[in-house]
Amino acid sequence: MSRRRRIYEGKAKVLFEGPEPGTLVQYFKDDATAFNNRKQGVISGKGVLNNRISEYLMVRLGEIGIATHFVRRLNMREQLIREVEIIPLEVVVRNIAAGSLSKRLGIIEGTPLPRSIVEYYLKNDDLGDPLVSEEHITAFGWAAPQDLDDMMSMSLRVNDYLTGLFLGVGLRLVDFKLEFGRLWENEEMRIVIADEISPDSCRLWDVKTNQKLDKDRFREDLGAVEEAYQEVARRLGILPEGTVGDLTNVQAI
Repeated sequence: MSRRRRIYEGKAKVLFEGPEPGTLVQYFKDDATAFNNRKQGVISGKGVLNNRISEYLMVRLGEIGIATHFVRRLNMREQLIREVEIIPLEVVVRNIAAGSLSKRLGIIEGTPLPRSIVEYYLKNDDLGDPLVSEEHITAFGWAAPQDLDDMMSMSLRVNDYLTGLFLGVGLRLVDFKLEFGRLWENEEMRIVIADEISPDSCRLWDVKTNQKLDKDRFREDLGAVEEAYQEVARRLGILPEGTVGDLTNVQAI
C-alpha cells in the first residue's frame, strides 16, 4: 500500500489513488470505532467481510437501477470505486426504534415506527455528527433542494429493496446509514450512493430472536462481534456454511 498515493484515511477505510483517472481504491480496515471515536477497537476480519458484503449489496442495487460509486472488487480488502464529490451528510433511514432515536425521544428499543423515518446528520466528527434539518442543509449550501429530493427518493428505494432482501435471509433491517456523492461525467452531474453498506452501517436483527448481528455488538460489549459479521455474510451466501475464523479464502468464493 505504501507505493500508492493515499488520498484519505477514515475510521474504517483508506482511499488510494486509482489506476485510472476518476477512480479510487477503497481499502477496508479491521478498525472499529463507536460514539464518535470515543470507543476504539479491532474486529478481526471485519474489513474482508465488509468489502464482500458491501460489494454484494452495491451490485444488487445497481441491478435495480440505483446508481452507486462501486465499480468492482479488486481483492479481499479492496474495491475500485468512482471518485465522487462527497456530500457532507449522513442519511439515516429508520424502520424500528433503536440507537439515538430511542434515547432522544424516549421510545423503547424495538418499537416499530409508524412509517420509515429519514434523518440527516452533518458529517463532522468534531461536532459529533449533529442531527440537521432540510432548512439547515439548504441554507448552508451542503446540498441543493434537488440533491435532497434525489437522496430522499434513493434512500427510500434502498430501504424498500434491502428490507425485502434481508427479510429473505431471516434478518430485520432496523435502520441504516447512507452517504452520497456527486458523480461528474462530462458536464453532467448525478447523485450516487458512496461509502459502504455493511453491518458497520446497518442495524440487523435476527427475525426470530432479535439477536443483534451488527456493530451494536461492539458498541454495547455484547461479544461475538466477528461471528455476527460472519453470520450476515453467510446468510447472504458470501461465506460457505461452517466457515469460521479463517477468512483467507473469502476472495475465491
